Amino acid sequence: MSVQSAPAPVAQRTSRHPVDEILPAPKLAIYGFQHVLAFYAGAVIVPILLANAIGLTTAELIHLINADLFTCGIASIIQSVGFWKVGVKLPLLQGVTFTAVSPMIAIGTAAGGGTDGLLVIYGAVIVGGLFTFLVAPYFSRLIRYFPPVVTGSVITIIGLALLPVAAADAAGGAGPTLHPDSGRNLAYALGTLALIVAIQRIFKGFMATVAVLLGLVLGTLVAWALGDAHFDSVGGSGWVGVTTPFNFGWPRFSVAAIISMIVVMLITAVETTGDVFATGEIVEKRIGREDIARALRADGLATTIGGVFNSFPYTCFAENVGLVRLTRVKSRYVVATAGLIMIVIGLIPKAGAIVAGIPHPVLGGAALAMFATVAVVGFQTLSRVDFHDHRNVVIVATSVGLAMYVTAQPDVAKAVPHWAQIILGSGITLGSITAIVLNFLFHHVGSGRGPAVAGAPGSLIRLSEVNEMTREDFVQTFGGLFQGPRWVVERAFDSRPFADTTDLRRAFQEALFSATADEQRQLIDAYPDLGAQSVADGEAGADSLHDQSVLGLTRLDEKSHGELSELTSQYRDRFGFPLVTCVRDRDSFDQVVRSGWQRLDNSPAQEHAAALVEIAKIAGHRFDDLVADANPIHSARARFVEG
Repeated sequence: MSVQSAPAPVAQRTSRHPVDEILPAPKLAIYGFQHVLAFYAGAVIVPILLANAIGLTTAELIHLINADLFTCGIASIIQSVGFWKVGVKLPLLQGVTFTAVSPMIAIGTAAGGGTDGLLVIYGAVIVGGLFTFLVAPYFSRLIRYFPPVVTGSVITIIGLALLPVAAADAAGGAGPTLHPDSGRNLAYALGTLALIVAIQRIFKGFMATVAVLLGLVLGTLVAWALGDAHFDSVGGSGWVGVTTPFNFGWPRFSVAAIISMIVVMLITAVETTGDVFATGEIVEKRIGREDIARALRADGLATTIGGVFNSFPYTCFAENVGLVRLTRVKSRYVVATAGLIMIVIGLIPKAGAIVAGIPHPVLGGAALAMFATVAVVGFQTLSRVDFHDHRNVVIVATSVGLAMYVTAQPDVAKAVPHWAQIILGSGITLGSITAIVLNFLFHHVGSGRGPAVAGAPGSLIRLSEVNEMTREDFVQTFGGLFQGPRWVVERAFDSRPFADTTDLRRAFQEALFSATADEQRQLIDAYPDLGAQSVADGEAGADSLHDQSVLGLTRLDEKSHGELSELTSQYRDRFGFPLVTCVRDRDSFDQVVRSGWQRLDNSPAQEHAAALVEIAKIAGHRFDDLVADANPIHSARARFVEG
């Protein structure tokens, strides 16, 4: 008698989120270098602007650029790899925040300019970084004030506000090199953009993910062949350039400068929060309070390191958020590799000089795609917002409108006192603050009347009034969402109070799908046949007439009517109940018929479930109609279109 040994236990496969995937070294290097190229122009512009404004020498500017790149690399590794409670562990690349440019120029100028001004700036940067690190856990508790209506608005604003930066690069770069009327600049920018689009359309897999890198390289090669890309500075650059702590001297501390920098860091915290939510959307990872705290601690630590190593305040770079979305490469180790590359470039001036040789129009063409992609992520976030609630319309419209106002007319900042220019000097800053403040005022201050969820413009029924209705009034108001019996609406009434219209909609769905099979069958039987004469005559109710008239099922010709009658007859014979279809979710009469014939092959149990799903869809459309009728702006627009 043989004894069978027990089968060896099968090892469970551990699933790894794409964010935590470690790619092969060659891919990490190529993807990382792509991030560096996309990031480079934005990385060096801040030290260039600051040096020119406070009167630094060319040698001092070169040191600032090297220090900036070196510290950017360290900051990116901290944010993407993380340790202890520092770093959000997402593919977020760190760069110097543009929000700090104007305040730093003001601080440096007030301190006498030159290296004297630079030392006061570094004192403020170090304290501002420490403040951000310490305040991070408290700021993260405000996450409830960042619902999709806020984060979606901020992400959209970030993408739209950065597009003019890309456009300026496409036209030759800001300053004396800007030539919007140059045909060559236009050709380089649009050619690079076209290359990126063509590569993503033609190729799949690895080639598609490096489309931006290939576009930049090919665009630069074409410009070099035509004499418009120059690498003369490579020969004059050194092989090694180490940035040492406090290279310009010990920092100096000014109370006014520190307060100004703390305000900058608070604003930057809002932008970082938006970028973290955007990246979470892209990589499909839920963002919680602790994630925001980790990201802000990384910002604070990187900013403090920046002050020590002769650099500036750091934040997540939206340019590279767009690149993650465009390439769909989600690994955070790609950004960590980009950080290593930036450290190397910061230590080898020759390498930086090569990257600096990429023409502005080529960079601008690539940036147009990346920045617009950030805005698309914002649109996706806003798609989850309940715009039947007019308060959300006001929040998004006002914040985006003000952001675009300041972005299109940056000189408006000169109309306000100097201290207020930090807010009006940036469309991203103004728009983000506006979205946060309006969301707080509309949704967190006072009881509020809530959105109108039923009634006509002259006699609106607000959500607060719905929560106070009697059962009879509730059933009378919402009974038309379903045919026949009213038990679905009656049970939904028991779920009061409703937090918002989504909560109200969900109550109807829960009541429908939690009912007994007999109750559900009774409800299914109450729906009329598709194309039935009772529907056309209005006997089945105005809602059924509206549902089926969308595709003309109430006015079919003889042939089509006969075809639909044959289908509904066979369906009823097969399953014993009417063919329920949400006509408004179909594109044509032929699709309705084709779908119906396909459903004849299903089992009775499957068709029972399918009928309930279709009933839920029909109720959803009727609910949308009810809410739309309660929205004066929507109703006015609809009347205008119909007229």
